[in-house]
Amino acid sequence: MKSRHKKLALIGGALAIIGIIAALVLNALNSNIALYISPTDVTEGRAPQGKAFRIGGLVKEGSLQRQADGVTIAFVVTDTTNDMTVHYKGILPDLFKEGKGVVAQGKMNADGTFGASEVLAKHDENYMPPEAAKAVGDAQAARAAGAEKPKASY
Repeated sequence: MKSRHKKLALIGGALAIIGIIAALVLNALNSNIALYISPTDVTEGRAPQGKAFRIGGLVKEGSLQRQADGVTIAFVVTDTTNDMTVHYKGILPDLFKEGKGVVAQGKMNADGTFGASEVLAKHDENYMPPEAAKAVGDAQAARAAGAEKPKASY
C-alpha cells in the first residue's frame, strides 16, 4: 500500500470514529432532554407521551395534600387557566409553598395526573423560570381576551 493510500485510510477511519462519537453524544443528549410544557399545553394534548418533561406554574392555594407516610404529596399546578394534579414522593424543597412558583419534572400517569420525579421551587419572590412566566402570562392574556369578547344577543 502506498503512503497516499495509508493516509486516506487513516483519514477515513478518523472521520468514521468522529461520526460514531457524535451520534452517541447526540443520542445521549436527546434522551436526557426535558421539554417545558404548561398545564394548558397538557390539557390540549401537546404533552409527550411516555417521555419525561417539565411542567411549571403556580401551586394552587389549598391543593397541597400529604399522605400519612409524610413523603407522598399531591398538589395542583396552575397557569391560571388550566390545572394539573401532580403526585410526588420525596422531600419537597424548603421554599415550596402554595401560591408560589414551581417546576416539576416527570411523566404523565395513565390516570391523567403528572408523576413527578423532581420538584423545584423558585428561590425568591421575583424569580420564575422564563417558560413558566410566559405560560402564566399567555394564559392570563387569553383569559382576558375571552372576557373582552362581546356577548351575542338573540
